Amino acid sequence: MSKTPQAPPPGDKPVRTAPPPPPAWRHWLWLGWLVLILLYIIPSLLHTTQPTQLTYSQFVSDVSAHKVKTADIPSPASAGANVTVTGTLSNGKQFKVTTPPVIPGSQVATALQASHVNVSYQTASSSIWGSVLYFLLVVVLPLAVIFWLFRRMARTAGSSMQGVMGVGRSRAKVFDAERPTTRFADVAGYEGAKEEITEVVDFLRNPGRYRAAGAMAPRGVLMVGPPGTGKTLLARAVAGEASVPFFSVTGSSFVEMFVGVGAARVRDLFQEARKAAPAIIFVDEIDAIGQRRAGSGAVVANDEREQTLNQLLSEMDGFDTSVGIVVLGATNRPEVLDPALLRPGRFDRQVIIPLPTLDERAAILVVHCRDKRLGPDVDLMVVARGTPGFSGADLANLANEAAIFAVRAGRQVLSAADFEDARDRILLGRREGTNVLLPEEKHAVAIHEAGHAIVAAVSEHADPVAKVTILPAGQALGVTQQLPLFERHMYGEDYLTESLAVRLGGRAAELVELGQGSTGAANDLASATELATKMVREFGLSAALGPVGYPEGGSVFLGGGGPGLSSRPFAEATQAAIDAEVSRLLREAEETAISLIRSHHYELGQLVALLLDQETVNGGEVYRIVGRPMPERRLEELTVAPHGAAAAAPKAGRAPGPSSGSG
Repeated sequence: MSKTPQAPPPGDKPVRTAPPPPPAWRHWLWLGWLVLILLYIIPSLLHTTQPTQLTYSQFVSDVSAHKVKTADIPSPASAGANVTVTGTLSNGKQFKVTTPPVIPGSQVATALQASHVNVSYQTASSSIWGSVLYFLLVVVLPLAVIFWLFRRMARTAGSSMQGVMGVGRSRAKVFDAERPTTRFADVAGYEGAKEEITEVVDFLRNPGRYRAAGAMAPRGVLMVGPPGTGKTLLARAVAGEASVPFFSVTGSSFVEMFVGVGAARVRDLFQEARKAAPAIIFVDEIDAIGQRRAGSGAVVANDEREQTLNQLLSEMDGFDTSVGIVVLGATNRPEVLDPALLRPGRFDRQVIIPLPTLDERAAILVVHCRDKRLGPDVDLMVVARGTPGFSGADLANLANEAAIFAVRAGRQVLSAADFEDARDRILLGRREGTNVLLPEEKHAVAIHEAGHAIVAAVSEHADPVAKVTILPAGQALGVTQQLPLFERHMYGEDYLTESLAVRLGGRAAELVELGQGSTGAANDLASATELATKMVREFGLSAALGPVGYPEGGSVFLGGGGPGLSSRPFAEATQAAIDAEVSRLLREAEETAISLIRSHHYELGQLVALLLDQETVNGGEVYRIVGRPMPERRLEELTVAPHGAAAAAPKAGRAPGPSSGSG
């Protein structure tokens, strides 16, 4: 079943609108707070009565007549100053009187004491500070809270509007401007890519040389390759060699939900680069904004991404070449990029960063093992030979996993076995000590893996057997691992045919020894069918179908299938012919494998017994059992042979060689 993009139903396309206005109820907060303040203050004002003003003589007379109940006497503000005494009369009325200072021993103090008046003394400033505190708590504090709430809502609304209208105005902080210290010497291998990109460094160092000769340095360099091959590291090395600022940004950081934000960020990026020129702008995963624009009549389009791409195109074709700005891009999907982005004047050059070769893998391993202590049995060239198809990131992970295995064993020195265990851990998965096979299952797995190994060992063009194991790891119950002798780039028909027989060798051994097949061959059948289909559909290796090719498409470096059955470019009769040819190839490969198993029945029994006893057997023992010398790497034997998962890998995935497993 295939999934194809369909037009959305009418009216389902969302309409971008401005954020909703702030709620209207917030305007009533002022009125609400004002009402609360009035409700708190007015009652106290209404119930407040003016105190009765007494003369000094009346006050002394009332005290003597026991008409004064309480008296509040403040301290004088200065020596000899009069004070205002307040209090309550016996009838409950308030009074106020101005008297000389009331000090112990004075006439008024003696009279108050004799009349048993409840007297309280207080400082002169206490009433003032009390009034101030009352004013702050009742009036100022509520107003301050209201002001803070409105400021907070205003800032929230402002930030929302900024996210909609002003997000792309000044985003220089998004871009990481630094001066890297990485040099080409820190990048192992890739000498060809280094030589091709050195001219960029020379242009940034000596732009006058090119102008004097009338030459224009490349405005943009696009680095293309599989993931993990070091494209970003090479870009940093270019900046380090040129000693110029390095602006690094990912393609996805330009794209936002609102139209125009990405274009504004592109403008801001190039403005910052011009200020720091000469400089390098590195856009990683440029396919996020550089995808092919929709043509006329397209139902589904991304206006924001297309406007961002248009701005990038205009910036690359518009800025002055003399200012010394070079744009580096990196992607794993060059097939989806817009042609306008790849034309001369924009990205003038495309530098392919492929998977490292054998010598490059050895050099990369040396870099990643600098801080590790290696045992005398570790040969990094041997480790590199056992890791075809590994990228630089994979090799770094391999060295780290080997160090982890050494730590688990209580050692600080890495051995060759640690690297082997790390490779198996990466390719196959973690070994399950709890996944114990039943005796009959273990015997069946041993027969299955021995069948793979015997067919591979006696086949002339098959990759040599490196190891056979019946220890469960990951989803495989057992594995037969083959390692190629050479760095192969093409596949010959003889190699592919024998590869089919090797894949079906485990099933053939089950049919011969056990008289029936099992579910352990499911993965082998799937990979063999995929390879046979490629031979018929893409490589023209079928006499019935002839020299025609129907590639499935998909990404060049990321793999993946192409169009589904609904978009196949051939008729039903052609599909029937393809199915018949695939079935023929698989049946012939199975017959070949069965014939080899029957002719080497004794050797198969020896290998099965050895596997049941040791569980893991190396390739040398396999070739000793079949009576053949261990294949060696001889250049004079080079023929048209395959290598590379992109064309027709002997096994789907990234395993080195056709590692066949049961499970």
